[in-house]
Amino acid sequence: MTKFTEVLRHQAEPIWQANFDHPFIKGIANGNLSLESFRYYVLQDSYYLSHFARIQAIGAARAADLFTTSRMAAHSMGTYEAELGLHENFLEQLSVTKQELEEFVPSPTAYAYTSHLYRVAASGSLAEIIAAILPCYWIYYEIGQLLKDSTPNVQIYQEWINAYGGDWFSELVTEQLSRLDQLAIEASKSEQDKMKQHFIISSQYEFMFWDMAYNQEKWPVTN
Repeated sequence: MTKFTEVLRHQAEPIWQANFDHPFIKGIANGNLSLESFRYYVLQDSYYLSHFARIQAIGAARAADLFTTSRMAAHSMGTYEAELGLHENFLEQLSVTKQELEEFVPSPTAYAYTSHLYRVAASGSLAEIIAAILPCYWIYYEIGQLLKDSTPNVQIYQEWINAYGGDWFSELVTEQLSRLDQLAIEASKSEQDKMKQHFIISSQYEFMFWDMAYNQEKWPVTN
């Protein structure tokens, strides 16, 4: 029997391939990405992850059993400790100042992506929440595997590759895939349709996030 996550992955294939082929990802792999674009990405991604952790915590509260609550809470803590810790290291290497952080404004795409996740979390089930956040886990894992043998000769890019190509991240992704497959078995057809839609939209936003960073996206009107 085909797993629900396999169905999702197949439906999202063109979007995911576009993620893998994006010049931002290619630039990390070969070391040619401008540090200005990567710096912009780190700032926006730190903002995104601070909200991603909150969505995971909302998922913990929606769980029907204490074990799942504890695991979703652990994922939220992991986002804070591991990924945001990695970003703090990057912010230091990139000489981001305290003033820059205080004056930070999320880009249109970062704001829209997190708003999409909050919308799902506000009215959706745990299955819907995991479907919405899964592309962030899964795409990064596949990119980590795709780039793990790359040698960009830029320390900060190598650290980024090493982080998402590691075993610790693989275990988190595998756990969430398994959890979503089990929840999908228990879900109604209507709920499964919502899960698919959330997954596809988030996959699109993952692509848009690379594009946002590569082009250092700005709001159309300045004040």
